[in-house]
Amino acid sequence: MAQYIAYEGKIFTIEWYFTDKNKSPSKDYFQDLDLSQKKKSMNLFQLMGEVGKILNIEKFRNEGNGIYAFKPQPDRFLCFFTKDNKIIITNGFLKRSDKLPESEKEKALRFKKDYNDRTEKNVYYKELDDEETY
Repeated sequence: MAQYIAYEGKIFTIEWYFTDKNKSPSKDYFQDLDLSQKKKSMNLFQLMGEVGKILNIEKFRNEGNGIYAFKPQPDRFLCFFTKDNKIIITNGFLKRSDKLPESEKEKALRFKKDYNDRTEKNVYYKELDDEETY
């Protein structure tokens, strides 16, 4: 189970989203970052996990449609909240313009729907436990 946990805090558990093929675009993106960018990202995950909110919209922001963004400059990690105090990080990318790329938001919405569909069928976490890819 630890393979998909990015940070486990007192208030929220931050998890990487995994596809049904046990691939995690967000975790892969994170792993390719240099050490300083990883630290900036983990600091935001830790703050949200322990405190439960980040008031600075330069660091965390509501992007609409239930999608939020961790913003460790210049990177972005899109995510959503679940009813069981989890935040699922769907995708990460290098932000190159002032606006959130629509393709990245659409990807986050697709992954959110997939996560919700698979958890409703009680197969999401079972699929992850069946294969040890990470």
